[in-house]
Amino acid sequence: MKVVNSLKSLRSRDRNNRLIRRKGRLYVINKRNPRMKARQG
Repeated sequence: MKVVNSLKSLRSRDRNNRLIRRKGRLYVINKRNPRMKARQG
């Protein structure tokens, strides 16, 4: 999992990426390609 400043740029890298808020943190997850993970905050 990457920790990045901007999740918007990562979200646009794959069509299946989803932006999700959990416990005050933002995550990008992808069920089709599980390697695409990122966290912010």
